[in-house]
Amino acid sequence: MGRNKLSPLLLLFIILNTLFIVFRKRWEAWGIDSQVLIIGNLFLFAITFISFLIAKKGLQAKNPHAFMRSINGSIMVKMFLTIIAAGIYIAIYKKELNKGGLFICMGLYLVYTFLEVSLLTRMLRQKPNE
Repeated sequence: MGRNKLSPLLLLFIILNTLFIVFRKRWEAWGIDSQVLIIGNLFLFAITFISFLIAKKGLQAKNPHAFMRSINGSIMVKMFLTIIAAGIYIAIYKKELNKGGLFICMGLYLVYTFLEVSLLTRMLRQKPNE
């Protein structure tokens, strides 16, 4: 049930990394470090995967409170890990901070979150009523 549900996330990850690598020169011309984009995309894919697994486990729970706890937990885990990673990046690179890359990663966070919610909503609709 979960393996083919994750294929849109994996496809998004592969397409984005391909674009970041193929258009590396263009990103650099715009002042955006493609390494920041690639690493940010990898990080966002990984935490979205973890968040998706937590929320999916909640979908299988019979107790509606357990479902809500898992959804809230997955959102909090994803948000806090992203804030921590951004804080570490900002603290390490202070003056060499690539703002363009950071803002694009913030947009990617929204894209991954939207896709995750869409997949979970689709799974919830397919879940038999109990």
